[in-house]
Amino acid sequence: MEKGFPAAYAQFIKNIHKLEHHFKDMQDVEFTVQDEKLWMLQCRSGKRTGQAAFAIACDLVDEKLCTQEEALLKVEPDHVQQMLHPTFAPDALKSAIYLENIIAVGLAGGPGAAVGKLVFSTKLAEEQSAVGVILVRENTSPEDVGGMWASKGILTSRGGVTSHAAVVARGWGKPCVCGCDDLIINEQARTFTVKETGEIYKEGDVISLNGSTGEVIRGAVPTSIPALDGSFGRLLQWADDAKDNLKVLANADSGPDAKKARELGAKGIGLCRTEHMFFSPERLPIVRQWILHNKGIDTIKQFQRGDFREILREMDGLPVTIRLLDPPLHEFLPKTSEVTPEFAKSLNYDDPKKLIHDIEELHEENPMLGLRGCRLAIWRPELTVMQTEAILNAAADLIEKDALAKPFPRIMVPLIGSVAEFENQALSIKRTAEKVQKERSLKLRYEIGTMIEVPRAALVSDKIAAVRDPVDGERLCKFFSYGTNDLTQMTLGISRDDAGEFIPKYKELGIMEVDPFKTVDEEGVGWLVHLSASKGRSVNPDLSLSVCGEHGGDPKSIEFFDKVGLDYVSCSPFRVP
Repeated sequence: MEKGFPAAYAQFIKNIHKLEHHFKDMQDVEFTVQDEKLWMLQCRSGKRTGQAAFAIACDLVDEKLCTQEEALLKVEPDHVQQMLHPTFAPDALKSAIYLENIIAVGLAGGPGAAVGKLVFSTKLAEEQSAVGVILVRENTSPEDVGGMWASKGILTSRGGVTSHAAVVARGWGKPCVCGCDDLIINEQARTFTVKETGEIYKEGDVISLNGSTGEVIRGAVPTSIPALDGSFGRLLQWADDAKDNLKVLANADSGPDAKKARELGAKGIGLCRTEHMFFSPERLPIVRQWILHNKGIDTIKQFQRGDFREILREMDGLPVTIRLLDPPLHEFLPKTSEVTPEFAKSLNYDDPKKLIHDIEELHEENPMLGLRGCRLAIWRPELTVMQTEAILNAAADLIEKDALAKPFPRIMVPLIGSVAEFENQALSIKRTAEKVQKERSLKLRYEIGTMIEVPRAALVSDKIAAVRDPVDGERLCKFFSYGTNDLTQMTLGISRDDAGEFIPKYKELGIMEVDPFKTVDEEGVGWLVHLSASKGRSVNPDLSLSVCGEHGGDPKSIEFFDKVGLDYVSCSPFRVP
């Protein structure tokens, strides 16, 4: 154009500079040249990939077209996700090898792209991790975390976007497609069948997962890993420098998770799930001994102490909110079908039938509303004592090694529904903390608080915030953290593990505008959060308020929480930016 129509070209360059200065953004421009005269037809802000979005934002600031805060608003959440996860190459997404080989579509449980061989068991995933595998399960449970960690991606036929598979996958930055009802998964036969075509895939076959769209693709699709160049770090620094009231913390359950969270800008840990520390192969038998024989709790305390020490070290000076054990005990036990004479002997049972009997004794019809959280800790009080001792001794260990260390654990009581439940647990924590501090001759900084995830707790939040220690009169509750996953389940009466089967239809029919497990239900769940926050702060204006459910990583939900006046949100490390 410059050679063929020099005058029109010069005018075009002048015009696009004017447009960029006016709109303060990169422009997608349509124009034509007729009889050597330039005609500008229309313009709009140009679409861009994640990598381009960061580069453009930096260029706009460098060229003084906009401020740092204005540039930040031009980068969308999806652009950030593209920078943090492997993706399919842009050309591959438009290719026949991709479009003609989509065999099923589920829910987008964890962003990113994964390619690997199919495996249908955690054991095999761990054994074949080096070759790159996709773990396929009907639904995952805490027992699968080893296989999930070893896999490139996770595929399930059940569960919604806040199911166990999706939550763990996002926390570890693993691509995940969940609730894929287009597939029939047979874990025993180690196959899955595509409902529409009858096509059968067996262990060892290669597939690709698009965790950002929920698509399952036949064969291997080329992937790309975005380069985290200087523009990414610059924008994150601008975001840190921007004045705002809402901080972003991370959900992290190990030292490496905590380190990654801090690298990505987290201002602390808003949720550390202690149960995730129990499932490694060398630890699970010890946990089972405690559950079944009430033995080995001191050994559990020692490995928890080591884990907490590592996490607190990585987050030195920043708050680490540690949730005491939450799930029901049966999640740590084997299925009765897995019990053999040899297995029974490994758990000190001479008779396998006795082991089966003891496992069945702990069976619950509705375990998510059963003996878990604070109820479990009240039933087995040694649990709260053990975990509190592990947490505070870990903090003391760091200070004894380095006088400048500043560990700051915050101990969170899960699933309370009454004032009495919180008071019982908070006093147990405080008395144990007093004992540890006396033994270690140290004054340790720590706080006690609770998750608000049962609707009744939200309704009596003022009374919970008002609880005081009968000995010294000090307030016991320093913070509320809203567990919006369970709060949504209990408020709507919908299981998050089964919601994926009908919520897409509800959205299609207009019964629901959005998935309430992905974006907070402002009229129902949101109203409870707002009510609870108002009640809590009416008693204690300094009460810290936060969200640690999956909604803490959803941009629209975050806007709502900011309006409510929460202090921070907590999400998986890869959603922090």
